[in-house]
Amino acid sequence: MSYLMTLAPLYPELTLAVGAMVLLMLGVFMRDDQGTGETVGWLAITLLAVVGWQVVAQPNETVRLFDGAFVVDGFGRFMKVLVLAGAAVSLLLSFDYLRDVKSLKFEYPVLVLLATTGMLMMVSAGDLIALYLGLELQSLALYVVAAFRRDDVRSSEAGLKYFVLGALSSGMLLYGASLIYGFTGSTSFQVIATAAKSVDAGQNIGLVIGLVFLLVGLAFKISAVPFHMWTPDVYQGAPTPVTAFFASAPKMAAMALVVRVLATAFPGMGAQWQQIIVFLALASMLLGAFGAIGQTNIKRLMAYSSIANIGFALVGLAANNAEGLQGVLVYMAIYLVMTLGSFAVILCMRRDGGPVEEIDELAGLAQTNLGMATALGLLMFSLAGIPPLAGFWGKWYVFLAAVKAQMWPLAIIGVIASVIGAFYYLRVIKVMFFDEAKPAFLPSPAKVRIVYAIAALLMVVFSVSFIGEPVVRAAAAAAKTLM
Repeated sequence: MSYLMTLAPLYPELTLAVGAMVLLMLGVFMRDDQGTGETVGWLAITLLAVVGWQVVAQPNETVRLFDGAFVVDGFGRFMKVLVLAGAAVSLLLSFDYLRDVKSLKFEYPVLVLLATTGMLMMVSAGDLIALYLGLELQSLALYVVAAFRRDDVRSSEAGLKYFVLGALSSGMLLYGASLIYGFTGSTSFQVIATAAKSVDAGQNIGLVIGLVFLLVGLAFKISAVPFHMWTPDVYQGAPTPVTAFFASAPKMAAMALVVRVLATAFPGMGAQWQQIIVFLALASMLLGAFGAIGQTNIKRLMAYSSIANIGFALVGLAANNAEGLQGVLVYMAIYLVMTLGSFAVILCMRRDGGPVEEIDELAGLAQTNLGMATALGLLMFSLAGIPPLAGFWGKWYVFLAAVKAQMWPLAIIGVIASVIGAFYYLRVIKVMFFDEAKPAFLPSPAKVRIVYAIAALLMVVFSVSFIGEPVVRAAAAAAKTLM
């Protein structure tokens, strides 16, 4: 019993892993039909809610297990809540779409749970080996869900592209990890931090190259330029609920992992890794802004939007101060809501021939479905950073941190990229409200309408103190546990 109590900080991960195995067995022994998939799906959402409660109920202290390989702290709890929320809402959005395309199998929610288990491990990784185990547990499940519609060529192609490029990035990450281990003598972040704080650490070419390769592997996971090449094709080819999942929960976990690695393993090499992060931020913001301008498919548009948003979040990380980390956390929380709300609207774009994805299909939506057009309009305005919506405050916090760190050029280019990006968000709004109306979309499920309505409402009321302030305070407290 005493041994079980020492594992208490690990209960959320254990609950999720065991629950996934139980649901897998349940699905195997139930009748193999669409009803089984939905039953397992609702049980999976319930399990995610239980695990979320376990995370929130954990004591507000830092605990290290397995010689520091697994860390539970305020930062981890904050990001785990975002990961679990993203996974649960993505599952909720998937039922009706997968049922319509006759792909609502019980394996899908089980794979989402296994991927989420890997994400929780990534968020708490305090060791290079734990980092890689969590990353691969997540990735192996994501490779399968990307190609979940086996009878669809685009879905199979998306899964194959993600697998090939993911394997390449994993190889680079492992090479970087091996160099770091070779030059520090340990895989523990704490020991690596001690070595990285030495006087000549910045001149240690092997350690610097190891850090570069490690960041290359992680940059792939967050779709940072120039390691973004998989994102538009996979977002477009994967089933839309899978794309919503890709754009939400895995991004939270990967960004948490990048922040934890740099803040806890390499705090003494800030001058070295800041240069890399500044380049990734600039390249992602600019390519995301310019690349989206010519897109006609709304899922590809959201892919480039995701790339740009990761660039904005990296601005806060580049500042390398407590305000910057707080800005990253606030930005990712707001980004999660904006993304899930936007994909909920995309899932409602259905006519008799099936789902439609072209931006022109939204023409005149305000005349046929004013509520849906208003919700997507608010989400687009928020993604563009128009005040006083939540997206504006996300950018405010990261740019403010960059200014405080005297990184004026980065903040100025970020603002310019934000203005350029506003063009394609406003184009979507123009199409919905001013173009000639096309036939109305089919009636959408209530659960999907509720998701985009709540997301749009949160964008509006974030400025109200009792909504936004707790998020900002929680992000500040979480950032302090790392600095």
